[in-house]
Formats: sequence, structure tokens, C-alpha cells
Amino acid sequence: MRVLGIETSCDETAASVVALDGRSTPQILSNIVLSQIEEHAAFGGVVPEIAARAHVEALDGIIEAALADSGVDLAAIDAIAATAGPGLVGGLIVGLMTAKAIAAAAKKPLIAINHLEGHALTARLTDGLDFPYLLLLVSGGHTQIVAVRGVGDYQRWATTIDDALGEAFDKTAKMLGLPYPGGPNVEKAAANGDSARFAFPRPMKGSAQPDFSFSGLKTAVRQAATAIAPLSDQDVADICASFQAAVADALGDRVARALTRFRQQFPDKAEPALVVAGGVAANRTIKATLQGLCKQVGFSFVAPPLNLCTDNAAMIAWAGIERLRAGISGENAADFVPRSRWPLDSISAPMVGSGRRGAKA
Repeated sequence: MRVLGIETSCDETAASVVALDGRSTPQILSNIVLSQIEEHAAFGGVVPEIAARAHVEALDGIIEAALADSGVDLAAIDAIAATAGPGLVGGLIVGLMTAKAIAAAAKKPLIAINHLEGHALTARLTDGLDFPYLLLLVSGGHTQIVAVRGVGDYQRWATTIDDALGEAFDKTAKMLGLPYPGGPNVEKAAANGDSARFAFPRPMKGSAQPDFSFSGLKTAVRQAATAIAPLSDQDVADICASFQAAVADALGDRVARALTRFRQQFPDKAEPALVVAGGVAANRTIKATLQGLCKQVGFSFVAPPLNLCTDNAAMIAWAGIERLRAGISGENAADFVPRSRWPLDSISAPMVGSGRRGAKA
């Protein structure tokens, strides 16, 4: 089984070929990702119109490169899988319409994939993880804790009531004059900072409500920066370190509650696992906090390689394989309309607040 995956939900144009042989051993035959960071850096964030135009210009070449690298021609591809939401609708239209055209011309099945499901299933591609497991998804567009019970079977246990964590990193970086993207640059500055200098709040810590909140923390950073302006390099480093420590502490508290709930809901799971995905999963302070927490309570800690944590097409192709194998390819993809909002768990009530209006909320 060989599936061509296409991903254009935000600011990466990506295509990949993933294969599953008779021994159920998945192989990533190619995984091409073209980042648009340079196009958006001057604006301090992703500009939807620029992103969509960049996808139009690059996608055909990226797909050709993915097929060439894989050594598999289009005739040998069994299906096309494309991100159909959630995300920036202009980019989604580019990717899904391209996939529809290829599928129609080559007479191949087309599978419309939820971008969040791609993240949710990546640990099965990289680590062969068995269901169920707990997923912490932390990126620029979403911050969620999800119980992954099976293909197409997800329970969202927590989400952000305002900003996504990656968004909070980007906005903090912008306030401090650091380049885009914010996450890596805040972490770099924090390495030389004093995390105890600023007593930033730990939003939602200790709350019975399981969700996340980062808007108040972002406000506290702005107030601290304004109070001591103009900022020296050391001031910036200390603010970044204190911000990062607050984030890690708050995440640890929220995840600890979810780990306890997972134990209660799945008492027969002999080797429970926490999977962390999304660009923010690359942050070493956050990763160390979560690894320590998992070790303390007897959970395995699984973090796919960074190139498969951030947006990529291999996870989309793999989600297509998972759905084909499970016989739940979903709605008629030829008629599928891109969805800027597409909750992974449709049963969970939407949150009130700006967090549900993010690009991938």
C-alpha cells in the first residue's frame, strides 16, 4: 500500500509518499517540506494570502519531487491523501483541489484528512504505538490533550480557552523584538537568562477545569517588559527564561491531571504512553518537564522526530493508510469542501474565547 500525502494547511508546502508492506512495517519513502518562514518573517506571523499564493507556486514541483525521491511513479500509488482542514482556507483549497485533480486524472481514491488526525497518529508511524494513548498537541494553532482510542476515535479532554501555546511564544518574541518564528528564538534567548527573576503567573495551575490559558501570561510578559524598558539583552533573556519556566510549570500541571484521568479510564493499559506532537514539542525545557513527569507516574514518553512533529505530509499520507486499513476512508472526498474549522472530536463542546478561532482550532 503506497499513499501520496499532500499538506498545505498553513505555511509549509509538503508532499510525501508512505508505504506499508505485508509485514505492517511503515516506510517513509519521501518527505518534502518547503517552509515559508522567509516570506512571513517581515510580518511577524503568517499572512494567509501570501501563504496561499506560495502554495500555488510551489505545490506541483513539491509533489513531483516527492514522487521522484520515493522511486514510485503515480501509477504505482494506491491513493491520494490531502489535508482538508482545519487551517487557512486558501491553502487548504490549493492542496485539496490539486489532490482532487490528480486523483481524478490517475483514477485513484482520494482521502480527505483532518490535519489534527495526522498529528494524532504519527506516533504509530514512528514508534508503532498501540491504542489507546494520550496526546498532547502543542503548536502555533492548537493546544489540546486528546485521548487517542483508535483511528477516527478521539476524545478531547482539554484545549486552550484563549491563545495556543505556539501563538503565545510568537507574540512574546514579537513584544521583545525577537525574530519570527518565536518559539526557537525565545528558547535561544532563555538559555542565557535567569528563570527566577520574574514571577510570572502559571495560568490554570491547580484549577479543576482541565483546560489551558496563556493570554494572561502573555499580558504579564508585556507588563514586565514595559516596566523596565528599554530592555537590555540580559533583560530579554531573563524574561524569556521566566516565561518558559512558567509555561513548562503550567503544562506539567495540566498534563498531570490528564495522566491521572487516563489511568482511571484505561486501567487495563499495561504500558500507558504520553505522545507529544507539534512544533512546541521541540522546546527542551518543556520536553524535560514532561519526561520527568512521565517517569514519575510510570508513563512512556513518546515524541516523534521534530520533522514529523511540525507540519509535514508524511503524517497525512500515514493517516490515509490508517483509514484505508481500517475501512473508514470517510466522506466522498471528491465532493469534500475544505474546512477552516474541523474539530478532531466533534462531540466536545467548542470553547468560548479566541483560542477556538485560531487557524487550526
